[in-house]
Amino acid sequence: MTRIEVLGPGCAKCKALFERTEQAARELGLDYEIEKVTDIDAIMGYGVLSTPALVVNGTLKVSGRVPTAEHLKEFLS
Repeated sequence: MTRIEVLGPGCAKCKALFERTEQAARELGLDYEIEKVTDIDAIMGYGVLSTPALVVNGTLKVSGRVPTAEHLKEFLS
């Protein structure tokens, strides 16, 4: 199972990243679990200075921007 975390306080970009990531995971047919992480200490624990950020299976993939659905598929593959 792929564990996906979207890190951010809940801003519009954070919501967009969550929705795009979930869509990309569905389109890839992944067995996944996705979670919104809004706790600042947890976000800082990944070394993230700019949100939104995407973590896949414990590895930070992107921060500070909302990638296209195609790029998200690459991160999830």
